[in-house]
Amino acid sequence: MLPELTYLHGKPESSGLLRSQKSDFKVFEQLPFLPIGEGEHLFIYIRKTGANTVFVARELAKYFKVKEQLVSYAGLKDRFAVTEQWFGVHVPGKQVYDLQDLTIEGVEVLKYARHNKKLRTGALTGNRFELILRNVTNLQALNDRWNDIVGQGVPNYFGEQRFGIDGGNIDKALALFSGTKVKDKKKRGMYLSAARSCIFNAVISERIQQNSFTNLQEGEVLMLAGTQSVFHLDKFDDAIVQRFTDKDVDITAPMWGAGELMTSDNPKALEQKISKKYSEFSEGLPRFGLKQERRRIRLIVQDAEIEVLTNDNENDNALPSVNICFTLPAGSYATTVLRELIDYQDATQRVQN
Repeated sequence: MLPELTYLHGKPESSGLLRSQKSDFKVFEQLPFLPIGEGEHLFIYIRKTGANTVFVARELAKYFKVKEQLVSYAGLKDRFAVTEQWFGVHVPGKQVYDLQDLTIEGVEVLKYARHNKKLRTGALTGNRFELILRNVTNLQALNDRWNDIVGQGVPNYFGEQRFGIDGGNIDKALALFSGTKVKDKKKRGMYLSAARSCIFNAVISERIQQNSFTNLQEGEVLMLAGTQSVFHLDKFDDAIVQRFTDKDVDITAPMWGAGELMTSDNPKALEQKISKKYSEFSEGLPRFGLKQERRRIRLIVQDAEIEVLTNDNENDNALPSVNICFTLPAGSYATTVLRELIDYQDATQRVQN
């Protein structure tokens, strides 16, 4: 059921190895605020190495002797990585905590403070990534592709993580739409998100094939930069084209649910074509209370850096390593950027397989 995704810049010529070690993949969460020092919620900033976000949340619930629902986080982070993120624990009262005895495998507490509001899912502005690619071939091609990505962006595909190992979440979604009951609310939401993401990815891929990824058309629904505000493009002119060039507005694609598509004309026809191709999803999603939403199809990397690392290997013929750093907005995937940059092999997948 998963679509074969089209490359925006063509298949990469370079190859390399990702996550030879956990420290090759670092993620730093960025929140739009900091805890104020008082309130019913204890915010804990944690560095975790090789630890699953959900696992850490459960361990925190045990430590504070609270229900798991009282531990929150803004977003899930990669397990096979070194990541820094905030967790929130609802602990009313004025107890002063000393977390020196908090011991969770792979976890280091960096700081903590109270706050007056719950840390909610999605309450982050983005993530900063620091990645090392090893055994990189064709450095010139890699550097040229990096410049294309920084200048033009990449398709805002949902990453492979969204679909589970071997796309298993898609199979679970199909079973759900066929009547299988899933009591676990989080798992049910995960399967529904996978189905939605499948349609979204397919729309982007089709637009690239039709050379309409960067070509504005009447009938588009555009999203303002830095917000989720959208508007219908009744008629385009030089001003709107310039705004698109300046990355002030972006084309969107549907996050499927109940209700009418917001697009019209050619963009709507394309989206309807994809919805028919994935009719099990487009017909099943509305039954679970999801409504039509929009998501931008172009992902822009920010604060981008690239550096070829000094080769400390005694073998002068060893292939080089490259360090890349960039910031992405919330809800986007570093692997989506990497997919356009390099034909990489994920070392963690070799371990799992």
